[in-house]
Amino acid sequence: IIKAIFLHRKIDKQPFKITSMKKLLFLFITAASISYAANAQDGGDYKSGIGLRVGGGYYDIVAASFKTFITEPGAIEINVGFRPYGYTGYNWVNLSGSVSYQHHFPIGSVEGLKWFVGGGLTAFNTFSKYDTYKGFGLGVFPTGGADYKFGNIPLNVSLDFRPTIALIKPYSYYSSFYAGNAGISARYTF
Repeated sequence: IIKAIFLHRKIDKQPFKITSMKKLLFLFITAASISYAANAQDGGDYKSGIGLRVGGGYYDIVAASFKTFITEPGAIEINVGFRPYGYTGYNWVNLSGSVSYQHHFPIGSVEGLKWFVGGGLTAFNTFSKYDTYKGFGLGVFPTGGADYKFGNIPLNVSLDFRPTIALIKPYSYYSSFYAGNAGISARYTF
């Protein structure tokens, strides 16, 4: 009888302990998640962001964009993109990669809004079945723009201007200077 009572108590207490531990674990995970989310969306600052950049330029029109701050004001942005071309039977596509350094400054008292200046390098390759429309290109660019991080959601948007100086042109279609390279980016921040 004593063994039966002892075993019965173990059986009754074990589900209670598991249930209590499940509740405790659930509360801990919930508190940690809320804390992480609050820190990730704290004001207008962010550490890194990943998303898309859409713009106009010789070497890309759509690019994947990754931006990360290496110091409080300094960030590096990396883009990998493409741009299709074509007219009257001639078709080609550019694949590109670019990297830039951006130094950020706050704009007045608007939390999350900053302007930036910097510079970068782009490398691209043009693919075509016609020899006159393919080759490797390399360029440098100064950059400037505005960057805004929403305070209540993990989203960053930025506008930039990148006039590009071609150091190596893949073929004669490209001029040595292209002033029209501007873009807009949207990134998920973390």
